Amino acid sequence: MKLYENLSDKEKGAIMKFPAYISLLASNADGKLDDVEKKEAKHFSHIKTFSCDQLLSSFYEDADKVFSKNITELDDRLPENKTERETAIKRELANLEPILHKLGGSYTSAIHKSMISFTKHVSKAHHNVLELVILPFYNKDF
Repeated sequence: MKLYENLSDKEKGAIMKFPAYISLLASNADGKLDDVEKKEAKHFSHIKTFSCDQLLSSFYEDADKVFSKNITELDDRLPENKTERETAIKRELANLEPILHKLGGSYTSAIHKSMISFTKHVSKAHHNVLELVILPFYNKDF
């Protein structure tokens, strides 16, 4: 089965935004997508093209091609207020669910599982930078 054979072009375009919406939701702890989170989301999107479940490789290859454009457009379009922004993102993600289910159970399950890792990775963007920069010099004995 071809991944997108049950989807219209509009539906395919919508699911290509899934990783961008997930990144925006994960970065909303402070109410905005900052440069560190955006850079990490773009990097992780690219990594997913070769480190994902084989079932999703074509999805991530296609999504990576439009990720930068999608995340920038969506970030600009979403409300600035943290609560309103989160509500809008969750509404868009809920709208994607019927489309994802058209892909079939194994694809839908794999995408959900993958997006959980995407969320965790982006939400740790600042933590990862701190670990790399500060913790190598930290010594409990001091």
